[in-house]
Amino acid sequence: MILPLVREFYAVDGHDYDEARLTSAFGPLLADDRYGQVWLFDTGYAVVTWGYSLESGGRDALLDEFFVRNRGGGVGGKVIAELVEACREAGALRMLLETEAPNDAARRFYRRHGFEPETSTWMGRDLSGR
Repeated sequence: MILPLVREFYAVDGHDYDEARLTSAFGPLLADDRYGQVWLFDTGYAVVTWGYSLESGGRDALLDEFFVRNRGGGVGGKVIAELVEACREAGALRMLLETEAPNDAARRFYRRHGFEPETSTWMGRDLSGR
C-alpha cells in the first residue's frame, strides 16, 4: 500500500526509486517504534525517524518523508500538527526536516507550521560501499 505512494513521491521530488532498498528499510520501521513511525493517511504518508542530539537536548525526530498527493485541502497541515504532537509524546524535544533546494513551496508550507530555516548545511556520505 505504501510503496506506490513512495514511488509517486520520488517521481515528484526527483529521487531514485529502489524498491528492494525501500522494502528493506521499511522492515524495522514497521516492526515497532524503536526507529521511528510510518504514517499512512487518506492522501499520503509520512515517515518519522528518531535520533539523538546534544544540540537538541536528547531525542529528536526527523521528518524523513512527507507526501500529500492532493495538496491545498488542509490535510497536510492537520497531519503535521498530529505528527508534531506524536513526536512530543514519544519524548522528542526537537523535530527536523530537509527540503530539496528548489522546493520553495515546501519551505513555505513548513514555515506556516512552525518550522524555521537553520544555518546548517546537510552533508552526506554513503557507507554501504567501500
